[in-house]
Amino acid sequence: MLDRSTVIERTHVGQPSNAVMDLPDLVGIQIASFEKFLQRDKMRAGTAIDVQGLEEVFQSVFPIESQSGDMRLEYDHYRLDEENIKLTESECKQKGHTFAIQIKARINLVFLETGEIRQKDIYMGDVPLMTDRGTFIVNGAERVVVSQIHRSPGVIFSHEKGVFSSRIIPYRGSWLEFEIDQKKELIYAKIDRKKRILGTLFLRALGFDTREQIIDLFYRTVTMAVSDQREEMEKLNGRVLARAVFVTEKNADGQSTTRKLYRAGEKVHPHDIDELVHSGVKEIVVIDVANPDSLNSEIILNCFEREASKFTRDDADVDEPSREDALSAVYAILLPGEPITVESAEKDFNSMFFTPRRYDLGRVGRYKLNKKFDYEEPTDSHLLAKDDIV
Repeated sequence: MLDRSTVIERTHVGQPSNAVMDLPDLVGIQIASFEKFLQRDKMRAGTAIDVQGLEEVFQSVFPIESQSGDMRLEYDHYRLDEENIKLTESECKQKGHTFAIQIKARINLVFLETGEIRQKDIYMGDVPLMTDRGTFIVNGAERVVVSQIHRSPGVIFSHEKGVFSSRIIPYRGSWLEFEIDQKKELIYAKIDRKKRILGTLFLRALGFDTREQIIDLFYRTVTMAVSDQREEMEKLNGRVLARAVFVTEKNADGQSTTRKLYRAGEKVHPHDIDELVHSGVKEIVVIDVANPDSLNSEIILNCFEREASKFTRDDADVDEPSREDALSAVYAILLPGEPITVESAEKDFNSMFFTPRRYDLGRVGRYKLNKKFDYEEPTDSHLLAKDDIV
């Protein structure tokens, strides 16, 4: 043990000088950080511990439910078994042991059907104790924890080698990146630095599975009248449809059928206007490019064209990828060569970013996201929201 009772008198050699400052506690950060993790002093004093460190880990893991849903494990509290510390620091050094303490957690087994509760203190393992010098004794050797700088959770925007990119870094979970291909004017998403996924396909996998829904995320719309007058035709020329155009036709049996004339995201050309007038369409919904809230780029529309050329099925009734197609494309990149059902892919994809077990932004990450995106109503959730991604 470190002898703190002995006071060492410092002798100054040379010309007398005034002391600038007292020597700081150089290991104070390590000792305070470990106490925040284990909260040993609070347990000794008999006071309530805070939800941080090891306590926060236990609360994030529990409760655990069985697959059948009839039993559940609930966490009550943990305690440090001070009475079973048999060796001191010096004895651990001499005998080659680890200076540690046992951790026991009180767990409740709840039978949901009957309401019966069985409680038991379970041994969870040994945790090495920090000495007064900020060191650990492991197998008789005294070791220190070296602090390392790591990327703080949050969102980062960068421009490197002509590529604009953004990165959402969580405290725990998968990294999500977006990058823009300036030559082709396309946006891509990357999960855990895997291969690139087309941006609109990634949005479809999230649940925005139609062109109309994706357009509404980035653009504002306006309704315009369709007419064969020259001035009205000039206004419509070059506009981009925000909604699909349907026409009603009668077949040989006299029954009315609905046919999709144009898809959302397609540009309106002069011959298209003539066909709209001929089909009896009176008005269409187009993207309002002049609106300041609209995205000042055609990058999403270019992604639609890329989808149509690479990811649309041959079925004539299907003119855009479904959510199932998007999930299949995403998991072909995340888990290449491994078969996975659509239901499993959908469940796994949602849990990847939107469940506390697999994803945690942390307090710092959520604060940075709120500040960077300037939300009108900042959220306190440590999970990623779809608004954060959009």
